[in-house]
Amino acid sequence: MEKRMYSASDETNLERGTNDMPALVFDEKQILETIDRVVDRTFRMDFSWDWPGGVAFYGVCEAYKATGKIEYLEPLKAWVDENMEDGLPKLSVNGVSIGHSLLTLYEAYNDERYMKTAQEMAEYLTHEAVRFGDGIFQHTVNSETYNFPEQAWVDTMFMAGYFLLRIGAALQRDDYFEDGLRQYHGHENVLQDPATNLYYHGWDNIAGHHMSGVFWARGNAWAALTMARALELVPVTHPSFMIIEGSLRDQLSSLVRLQDDSGLWHTIVGDPDSPLETSGSAGIATAILTKGRIYNKYTQKSIDGILPKITDDGTVTGVSAGTAVMKDAAGYKGVPDKRIQGWGQGLALAFLSELLFQSTHPRWG
Repeated sequence: MEKRMYSASDETNLERGTNDMPALVFDEKQILETIDRVVDRTFRMDFSWDWPGGVAFYGVCEAYKATGKIEYLEPLKAWVDENMEDGLPKLSVNGVSIGHSLLTLYEAYNDERYMKTAQEMAEYLTHEAVRFGDGIFQHTVNSETYNFPEQAWVDTMFMAGYFLLRIGAALQRDDYFEDGLRQYHGHENVLQDPATNLYYHGWDNIAGHHMSGVFWARGNAWAALTMARALELVPVTHPSFMIIEGSLRDQLSSLVRLQDDSGLWHTIVGDPDSPLETSGSAGIATAILTKGRIYNKYTQKSIDGILPKITDDGTVTGVSAGTAVMKDAAGYKGVPDKRIQGWGQGLALAFLSELLFQSTHPRWG
């Protein structure tokens, strides 16, 4: 199979035999075919207006942006149209993640309905979502059965924080944009460990501790991926830029040193006795990829580790099920990973799409 080499290293460095920033080696045709399969399998799943679909469809939208294939968006458009006709369900912090897809649909089709619905979700966050502390969103889900009073979960950085940044930038609404930044800074303050620079899964503001005290792979992926994306939206002259950049820089410097030889990360990063996990690995690898050639050797390992986890029918395997903040490390190790999950599909697509994008837009960071 022909392999094409893409790298942020220039020809001079390659001729000199630079070995600390090796060129990425992958088959672009294979990546395109894999994206096709994962998108197709994703649309043979059933989703409600909630975060599993929010993450899955975010990945589909990233695939559209990387390939320009409008056919990726057609079934998403049909799904969104049908759901909007039925009316939005009761919203939650996790549920607004569907807003990522609405913003992409608006960009692609210039249909005001999508932006109007996205803005309804932003208004919910701005005026109705429960907060604590310095305006941090309390973790809420589309269920009245579960309640997490004054708990911050790292998932919120993707579900709501990044969404507010995106819609704030699109509409030039400083209130949305600054609220999104408030979520980044608030979650960093309560979740990023100053010793390891890793992100905890959650924080209980009432009890004043990190509950399980676990550095969960997918949680670190939510933080790393969305901080990398935030830096594409926040002006370098904004004070928040350096705050987010510093948090991400230090987090990634720890994460790359915890990567398993397989190219994946363990469910509990740094605990080799916990299972390797694909969705968190894909999210972390996407963030690493955005930093350019400095991390090429880790990205290469990720390519070689993630591709074999995708089956011929486009199922991303080795993805842990939905995971609450567990009581202890044993709880995370016991989460099943045998079934297809929307977040596994979406985060794998985010990685493959960024890899494809990098092949034509190399970063020199």
